[in-house]
Amino acid sequence: MTAKQAKKLYIKTWGCQMNVYDSHRMADVLRPLGYEQVEEPEGADMVILNTCHIREKATEKVFSDLGRLRDAKEQKEANGGDKMLIAVAGCVAQAEGEVITSRAPCVDMVFGPQTYHELPEMVAKATGAIAKRAVYADFAAEDKFDKLPEEQASQGVTAFLSIQEGCDKFCTFCVVPYTRGAEYSRSVKSILDEAKRLVDGGAKELTLLGQNVNAFHGEGTDGKIWGLGRLMDELSKMDALERIRYTTSHPRDVQDDLIEAHKNNPKVMPFIHLPVQSGSDAILKAMNRKHTADDYRRIIERFVTARPDIAFSSDFIIGFPGETEQDFEDTLKLATEMPYGSVYSFKYSARPGTPAANMKNLIAEKVKTERLAKFQNAMILKQKSFNESFIGKTVNVLFDRKPEKQKDGQMGHLSGRSQYNQSVHIYLNPEQSEKIYGKILPVMVTEAYPNSLTGELTGKA
Repeated sequence: MTAKQAKKLYIKTWGCQMNVYDSHRMADVLRPLGYEQVEEPEGADMVILNTCHIREKATEKVFSDLGRLRDAKEQKEANGGDKMLIAVAGCVAQAEGEVITSRAPCVDMVFGPQTYHELPEMVAKATGAIAKRAVYADFAAEDKFDKLPEEQASQGVTAFLSIQEGCDKFCTFCVVPYTRGAEYSRSVKSILDEAKRLVDGGAKELTLLGQNVNAFHGEGTDGKIWGLGRLMDELSKMDALERIRYTTSHPRDVQDDLIEAHKNNPKVMPFIHLPVQSGSDAILKAMNRKHTADDYRRIIERFVTARPDIAFSSDFIIGFPGETEQDFEDTLKLATEMPYGSVYSFKYSARPGTPAANMKNLIAEKVKTERLAKFQNAMILKQKSFNESFIGKTVNVLFDRKPEKQKDGQMGHLSGRSQYNQSVHIYLNPEQSEKIYGKILPVMVTEAYPNSLTGELTGKA
């Protein structure tokens, strides 16, 4: 199919890296039907809103976008153009599909995270002689991975690879078990096959994805069940693969093989996102986290003992129902103590359908706002201090973002990621910049900020 004949596909993605991965795979599924991805929704033949239900007012944001898309759809058809298909995918679609179909007649397809392999069938229904709305929201995770086509396009020098989906933990604040289903791990063979395609396509760094990625328990090539540590050891045998990351982990699923991988496997990056959510045992119990603050401290200590240069990031919910001032101070104390390079924190907001949405003892919005500001101010200082500790030191940077075009002789701005996932910037002339993209090179850090580092190359490109 020529570019002129190709149908335009626009995908807007909210939320986690799993959603980013899902959007890539939806594009792969639709490519044989003649759809090519575009950067803007104007004039698109299909628009997919790949939604996230974690953040506040997620549903309202979807309906706000749908209002604009409805107008664009009507205008396109009024001008004699082909029908614009509008789809809502992801976790909001899974949780609130009925609301979407009743409130937004312009929507042609609604489907949850486990069903995007069925997109060709949905498109056929929506574009048939008698167009029918397609609503798909089951949890056939195994079918999804078995039926997906091979990747059709390179993700670049860094790539995402989904190895695990779903969650069995049922934290009281979280919608994931209801939108992604039970925990499911892919087979090691299917992961290795996909990893090889990504690496052959130019990927030097893979980020393994899962709602609870360290709960991975896939069938190995030897017929036994493998954990995440053993899987990463097997992946590291690919010579062209230089870095392995994974996200997001749960403290309850940290196994010995994972700690050993960080100790012995140099391709596993020394940086872990390990959410704790609170430093108060009372709040952790109310959240159904099934670990205490000291359990978490001991896990961190085990990682640090195995690999002393390791660092972490974490998630915190501030103002959970029943949170006292002491609970908040306990959370701030834990966050201050831990070897965090970065921290993500949010005010609690209820998610419909979760147990916490029915809890009493709600915290006043003003109190939540004040506590969050105090917490974030402390974490900004902590993150800046972490980054400043690298001044005068060398970090290994994978330059994964192509340089912008510069005028002749003008210094170019080039960015990449350190082994600790810090954004690192250097300035070079255009000729040097072109040579560096996709390489891992040592950079001497000269300046540090809360969210990034600046430095100079210490070796040749």
